[in-house]
Amino acid sequence: MVTLEKNENGELDVRVLVPIQRHELLIRLFKELPAHDNFIFINDHDPIPLYYEFRSIYGDVVGWEYLNRGGREWKVKVTKTEESLGREFTDISTLLDLRKADKPEWKQIVFHRYGMMEEGTTMELVSKEDPTEIHGIFIHKFEGRHKWVYKKKEDGEYVIHLTKQDNSGLGDDGFSVVNEMDIRPYPPTERHEMFYKAFADIKSGEAFEFINDHDPKPLYYQMEAESKEPFRWEYLEKGPDVWKVRVTKVNE
Repeated sequence: MVTLEKNENGELDVRVLVPIQRHELLIRLFKELPAHDNFIFINDHDPIPLYYEFRSIYGDVVGWEYLNRGGREWKVKVTKTEESLGREFTDISTLLDLRKADKPEWKQIVFHRYGMMEEGTTMELVSKEDPTEIHGIFIHKFEGRHKWVYKKKEDGEYVIHLTKQDNSGLGDDGFSVVNEMDIRPYPPTERHEMFYKAFADIKSGEAFEFINDHDPKPLYYQMEAESKEPFRWEYLEKGPDVWKVRVTKVNE
């Protein structure tokens, strides 16, 4: 079980944890939080997907106040406005109720959380309408690496169990590494810009390598969902403090 001491200001600086540990810790803390009590945590990017995960699991009892936005220090005050036991999980690892989020945010929420899931675990999605766009991305981009099962399919309520069966990440021969970069000193928004620029700058058969301070798997899933150009993703070093990845642009 992940634990973390508060800093001198009584805040939880979760930036020292890898993303999945941040979610696990904060969800557990919210579950244990008495009604009308709160805690403050610091993250290195906007943790808005976590807000929707809280609301999906515990209902509309989540007070969410930004105390600082931007850069490498996003500070949020989380309050449990009423008592709530939340949903207990047996056959799933997490729940995202898309009815509580605006439709343009669905892809960001789903793929961010899916990127942190461990192989063999299942996410439950709940929606008023069939999330066909997201389903289409999984069919096109993650063929054979996921399972999408409709548990309920009625007008006004769709329940989907999305299981991660991913085993990708193997590299390829016959490439040329044309760029290497260490993105750890930069804030998350700049890291993403550096990554996408590096990918745009390489040609088919070329690769770039980058170093990060946590597993950048959510970025991999974002690329899989959005990139119109095929690529391969290879881990050269896998933590706990240094994560090195080679990204190769390949032909179809």
